[in-house]
Amino acid sequence: MKKSIYAFLFSVIALSVYAQEDAITKGKELFGDLKARHIGPALMSGRTTDIELHPTNDRVLYIGTAGGGVWKSSNGGATFNSIFDDYCQSIGAVEIDPSSPDNNIWVGTGETWTRNSVSVGDGLYKTVDGGTNWIKMGFEKSERIAGIQVNPKNPDEVYVAVLGPLWNDSEERGLYKTTDGGKTWNKILYVDKTTGCSDLTLDPNNPNIVYASFWEFRRQPWSFSSGGANSALYKSIDGGKTFNKIHNGFPKGKLGRLAIAVAPSNSNILYTVIESEQDKDKGLYRSEDAGANWKQLNNDFGIVVRPFYFSRIEVDPRNPDVVVKAGLFGSISRDGGKTFKDLGPNHSDVHDIVFDIKNSDRMYAATDGGVYRSWDGGTTLEIVENLPLSQFYHVSVDNEEPYNVYGGLQDNGCWYGPSQSPGGIEARDWRRIGVGDGYRVYPHPTKKLIYSEMQGAESVWRYDPAKDQAKTVQPLAGKGDPKLRFNWNAAMAISASKPDRFYMGSQFVHRSEDMGETWVKISPDLTTNDPAKQNQEDSGGLSRDNSGAENHCTIFTIAESPLDENIVWAGTDDGNLQLTKDGGKTWTNVVTNIMGLPKNTMAYHVEASVFGKSIAYAVFTGYQTGDKNTYVYKTTDFGATWKSIVTPEIYGFARNIQEDYENENLLFLGTEFGLYITLNGGKNWYKFTNNMPAANVHFIELNKKTNDLVIATHGRGIIIIDDISPLRQLTEENMNKELYFFTTKPTVIAETNGFGGGSTETQFVGNNPSRAARIIYYLKKRHTFGKMSLEIQDLEGNTIAELGPGKSKGINVVEWNYNMKPPKVATGKTFAFGGFHISACSCRHL
Repeated sequence: MKKSIYAFLFSVIALSVYAQEDAITKGKELFGDLKARHIGPALMSGRTTDIELHPTNDRVLYIGTAGGGVWKSSNGGATFNSIFDDYCQSIGAVEIDPSSPDNNIWVGTGETWTRNSVSVGDGLYKTVDGGTNWIKMGFEKSERIAGIQVNPKNPDEVYVAVLGPLWNDSEERGLYKTTDGGKTWNKILYVDKTTGCSDLTLDPNNPNIVYASFWEFRRQPWSFSSGGANSALYKSIDGGKTFNKIHNGFPKGKLGRLAIAVAPSNSNILYTVIESEQDKDKGLYRSEDAGANWKQLNNDFGIVVRPFYFSRIEVDPRNPDVVVKAGLFGSISRDGGKTFKDLGPNHSDVHDIVFDIKNSDRMYAATDGGVYRSWDGGTTLEIVENLPLSQFYHVSVDNEEPYNVYGGLQDNGCWYGPSQSPGGIEARDWRRIGVGDGYRVYPHPTKKLIYSEMQGAESVWRYDPAKDQAKTVQPLAGKGDPKLRFNWNAAMAISASKPDRFYMGSQFVHRSEDMGETWVKISPDLTTNDPAKQNQEDSGGLSRDNSGAENHCTIFTIAESPLDENIVWAGTDDGNLQLTKDGGKTWTNVVTNIMGLPKNTMAYHVEASVFGKSIAYAVFTGYQTGDKNTYVYKTTDFGATWKSIVTPEIYGFARNIQEDYENENLLFLGTEFGLYITLNGGKNWYKFTNNMPAANVHFIELNKKTNDLVIATHGRGIIIIDDISPLRQLTEENMNKELYFFTTKPTVIAETNGFGGGSTETQFVGNNPSRAARIIYYLKKRHTFGKMSLEIQDLEGNTIAELGPGKSKGINVVEWNYNMKPPKVATGKTFAFGGFHISACSCRHL
């Protein structure tokens, strides 16, 4: 019986994997020449998790990022290129094989700086050609890989530190080893389902000596616990065959997260940073006898702050007394850890710091705001300016020409910038309109005003860009009201019916009719109001951490129907989905009508349809309880019944859905691992991968005027697919035609000065949309035999241009840059071109 069950489960998993791969392959065919463009920005960059230096070439380095994949620099960090677009973009560890550093690189996915908004990983990858091709090497359920070490004397011997899932128990944790290059893996050190391997290093002078730290931890949506009786630091002197704790001199009691570093120039000198029960015992410890004994040296704030987020230490490869510690600003000691000072000004929240292999004054720092470089030992630092790693939570657009893009970012405030600009979209084109952790940003529908917010609705601003004035307008508790509970990413919404109407969500729905000047509550508490989930002041475990990120039993999403101002949906982070049809007088919790949805699964997004008052879409995420299934539903009867529109083709849990405004069957779905599109209302889905990385898609907006799909990724900035209107015409009837020309909007030849392009070669510049006239058609199958040509003709049928046609199956886009067929001239004569005017054009397929 067990064999039958296992066989059935294997068949289900195999079919699911096949369907997901098929969605990618068919998506590439179908979408063809329809491609995305990246507009960044990069001026605030985004969270970087790991920096790895080439062991012999000081110009080459790699970085792993929280949500932007893996990037490589070949010029000492002046510029970087992405080398991991097709795979999970949340990175925990990057490791270069010392015996073949130009070819062999290992990547462990799943960030290990375990904040509340952290993404997930899906395993271990390896390249043997410098990043051109990647192979998955296992650990699909690991979720977070904290470290990788390759034996410099034997590349087939590799150690992998698996931290494991953040939100749930798992046996896929601990320290693993392969001796055959990753074909097979052995778990050589394991504690239990709640304790993972959080740091790993080998003695650089003896690869049989292995140090590994283990951390007992657990995050829940409403709390975080760091530390326990099982956290420990281990050492092996026989290549991992046996391990012993090395705690002599450690504080008594429970331990939390532990960092470990070995001084390359004297491997008897070790450093660790300890999280312990007593504040006085926390801090930096040093051993001068390879871990046999330890002595506490320092417990400054910069050393002990937020160990779950800052736990990396590094020793100068040439001087064992120079040590750096990641932290709020990053700290450096030049006296063996006795005293520290902050690094020079850089973006706060430093996660990794490394020394150049040849010059210790040259350093690199990984921060919440990208990568910084220093040439003077960390006294001054400069940001790398071409890493578009911005982590957007949300995006909205306005109706300007060109339209502007608005959004909030993790630890980087709120911004807006143009969708196109002369010379490309540069850093100077973006404007800050908020601080802290930004989230939702909305332009006023009719006035030149902008709403923005920071974490937990600590401040909500109504900003006037013309006057450069901001006013705080967040709702406040009235007399007799309980304390308002706002989510870290508080719900906001604007009305399609009344431009000055503005919504916010705490545990109540608040409505303002005067742009936030005054507020009224239009609901009771719509959450479960579970008191067991409202003890945030006790969150953190051994290190109290009540930042507000764990606020729970809150409203997370609000949507007013675009067809009826009295119909309002509200979804909560504790699993309720509420509906009012009378402007807030009465509310009904319709979540119990959704069959198959686990109780208390977070309502992440609600989309009220333009095709009917009773129609809505709801997206739920359960990953914060360890449930990574995809939950997307549609109702056509005000939530009385719901239908799942999820198929096995979708990989990753979903966060957002956007319906088209003209074709009800055309939907866009944002998931943890990329963008999916359905042409038939969810019966089947295609993955869009044309210049679209497998990034975490947090939000999607569709510009009604331009038909541009604007995508907010949490790690790759804003990505735009220009004019998706051809997808509306991909009906079953049209897709069965051998050739179908899409109806497209007229092209206007822009007359601009073209001035712009003031950025330097090392700065990121976002791409503008093409200004060429586009001829778009669909081929049922690839054209392989016979002549195929494409002409531009005037109204009289005269050929004025000949173009090379696309012959691929799927969507083909041929661009005409307005150049005409040159006239015939006599030998030895010249011809001067002047202006031209075309009254109309047509195209013909032969």
